Amino acid sequence: MLKKEVLATELDRLLDDPRSANFYADFVDAWLNLRALGDMPPDRRAFREYYSKDLQTAMKQETQLYLRYLVEKNRPSAELIHSDYTFVNKPLARLYKLPAPIGPTTAHEFRRVKLDNPRRGGLLGMGSVLTVSANGIETSPVTRGVWLLENFLGTPPPQPPDDVPAIDPDIRGTTTIRDQLDKHRELPTCYSCHQKIDPPGFALENFNPIGQWRTNYPASNKGKPIKIDASGTTDDGREFAANANSALIGAQ
Repeated sequence: MLKKEVLATELDRLLDDPRSANFYADFVDAWLNLRALGDMPPDRRAFREYYSKDLQTAMKQETQLYLRYLVEKNRPSAELIHSDYTFVNKPLARLYKLPAPIGPTTAHEFRRVKLDNPRRGGLLGMGSVLTVSANGIETSPVTRGVWLLENFLGTPPPQPPDDVPAIDPDIRGTTTIRDQLDKHRELPTCYSCHQKIDPPGFALENFNPIGQWRTNYPASNKGKPIKIDASGTTDDGREFAANANSALIGAQ
């Protein structure tokens, strides 16, 4: 059996090897399901910059660099959820509405940047996570809520019973996804699961399908933009306001 100090030395040696980049890439692909990024590609007309600026590649690289930094610097695990820094290139900084990285960089060179806005700190503010948990066209608190429970919290919800109807069993009089889900939860067979799924999903509703911050849903042909309500109550009774991490770290 290897002694503790020998094992630590070997671990440092392996992590210092350039090939360790493959470890970080494979790890986030498996843990956060980033291998599925691109399976439901964003709408080309609505999100042209996703393709013209190669944001899919940039998003994955941000997450890989972030995890590598946490490991190499032995940072607290709490920074997986909240931090005051991330890694961006110029197109990604533009997507996040951050100042461009300082220094003689090319457009696609990554730099560590300090964040003044808590929305982007941690994995849940990253474009990779927010895009892979959307469907390319729109967002859904149910889809993102299930993604969070399965991949981030390790508490996957049970499969719905065979006799549970679709999300819209009767949505007459509803105008928003929140209204639709409120109606859905009126069904006794739906309530127990959706009280766990929906709140963390709603906490991320201010992010559009490629992770841009928004305050309103896009206007339809029939009306004005609808303001997003990203507040909620967790299944254990804690209330939270509109904050990407609030459903996970407690009431605000």
